[in-house]
Amino acid sequence: MAKDILSNPVRLTALVDALGEALAGQGCETVTELGEVTLIVPSERLTDVAWVLRDHPQLRFEQLIDLCGVDYAAYGKSEWTTEEASTTGFGRGVDRDQELAVDDPKRFAVVYHLLSLVHNRRVRLRVYAGSSQPMVDSVVPVWASANWFEREAFDLFGILFRGHPDLRRILTDYGFVGHPFRKDFPLSGHVEMRYDPEQGRVIYEPVSIPPRVLVPRVIRADSRYVKTGASSESADA
Repeated sequence: MAKDILSNPVRLTALVDALGEALAGQGCETVTELGEVTLIVPSERLTDVAWVLRDHPQLRFEQLIDLCGVDYAAYGKSEWTTEEASTTGFGRGVDRDQELAVDDPKRFAVVYHLLSLVHNRRVRLRVYAGSSQPMVDSVVPVWASANWFEREAFDLFGILFRGHPDLRRILTDYGFVGHPFRKDFPLSGHVEMRYDPEQGRVIYEPVSIPPRVLVPRVIRADSRYVKTGASSESADA
């Protein structure tokens, strides 16, 4: 679809115009990039906008393809970079004191991918959910397929969905501590589990693995990373 829109910008313009006309006064922002349309929706208007997107005759986005959570706390940042790395040592190029934007009101977002079978169009929604206790309205009444998607976003990111019929963990254990896809969640987790033969059951214990940054030990002279005309000496570096 993206390729089709890139080759036919008239379709892109028609979609943007239809969204602007149908959602006038809803406070939405439309972003077009790489042949795709992203609609940024205020969280308090999500349900109203969702019904319009599904039922308006010029839109008819009747199918929810995907829904996921996003944590922007470390957006554009990296713990290590090979561009500034030396050829020796394990901790080269590592930023161990990375600052995360944990209090940013736009830290968490929910992203929805919608499909209109009638008009052969796609659109992406982005709704910012807050930081300390992220929450948006559930869209299950609009698109029933959002049920397990919202449970997954709650489980992995801790995003709450107001009005969800059965909001509980779907991938992790019921006693799991924290939300593993958050950028401030430790790589090794908070607890570890093992089977205790004396007690005859699985028990939880504090993590015994020290926190560390995963940095490649060797940058190999791989042809995928060697520029044309580069010497073997620079490639080995």
